[in-house]
Amino acid sequence: FGNNVTFFTPLYIANYCENYCIYCGFNSHNKIQRACLSSEQIAAEMQAIAATGQQEILILTGESRKMSDVHYIGEACKQARQYFKVVGVEIYPLNSDEYAYLHECGVDYVTVFQETYNKDKYAQLHLAGHKRVFPYRFYAQERALRGKMRGVGFAALLGLDDFRRDALATGLHAYLLQKKYPHAEIAFSCPRLRPIINNDKIKPMDVHERQLLQVVCAYRLFMPFASITVSSRECARVRDNLMLIAANKISAGVNTGIGAHSKKQELGDEQFEIDDSRSLQEIYDALLKIGLQPVMSEYVYV
Repeated sequence: FGNNVTFFTPLYIANYCENYCIYCGFNSHNKIQRACLSSEQIAAEMQAIAATGQQEILILTGESRKMSDVHYIGEACKQARQYFKVVGVEIYPLNSDEYAYLHECGVDYVTVFQETYNKDKYAQLHLAGHKRVFPYRFYAQERALRGKMRGVGFAALLGLDDFRRDALATGLHAYLLQKKYPHAEIAFSCPRLRPIINNDKIKPMDVHERQLLQVVCAYRLFMPFASITVSSRECARVRDNLMLIAANKISAGVNTGIGAHSKKQELGDEQFEIDDSRSLQEIYDALLKIGLQPVMSEYVYV
C-alpha cells in the first residue's frame, strides 16, 4: 500500500435489533431511542457526507430483519451509488441470494464481525436472537463472495475473550477463505471494546495500545495484501501512528448515532462511544503532515 491511506465514513441508517448481545448498545434489552431513517432522511445523510469529500461509505444497521429488511437496505445502497464510488455494508448475515441482490444494488464489499471465535464464550455473550447461531455467522463472508461481492471484511471485538486467540482465529478465517476464493479482496478491522449504554454485565479483558499494535502488525505480516482498518473507537494519536506503522484505512467524520450527519440532534442513540471525532479534513491534514498520502477512492469505474 505504500504511503496510501484510504478514507471512508460509516452511516448508521437504523438501530433496531432483535439480538440480546450483552456487550452491545443496540441490543434489544437496552432502553435506547430507536430510529429507522426514511429514504428522504438517508438521502440527506448521504448528501451531507458526500459534501465533505468522502467517496466511500459503509452502511450499517442493527440486526433486525423486521425493521430494516433486505429491500430497505438495498434501496439505501442504490441511493449510495449516486453519491459514492465505493459502497460497503455491515449488517446482519444474509443468504447468498440476498447478498447477490445487494450486489446488484451497488454493494462492493461486506463486513461481518464474528465478535469472538471461542464458541463457549460466544454462547455466554449472545443470549437471544438469530446471532446466537455461531456457524451461520461464521460462513457469512463465504456466502457474500458466492453472491459476487468483490471484498469481505473480518474482525473480532478485542477484549471479549483472549484477544490473541481471537486475532489468530480471525487471521486464519480470512486466510483460508482467500485460498478458496483467490480473487477476493480481504480486509481486517481491529476494534476494541468501548463503553456502551447500560453496560453492567460484562468485564472486558484488557487490551491496551501495545496489544492493539501487536494485533495490527500481526495481521500485516501474515496477510501483506489485506486492508487494515483502525476504528474511531481509538484516539487520534493511536490511529495516526498505526497508519504510519501498518494500517491503511481510516474512518473520518464518524458518528454512530442515527441521523446525526445532516441533523444537529440524533434521531436514534449511538451504538458505542467514539474517541476520534475529527472531521475528514482534520484527519486528511494530519496524515499529510506525517508524510502519508490520503486517498479518497482506489477505484475508477469505466
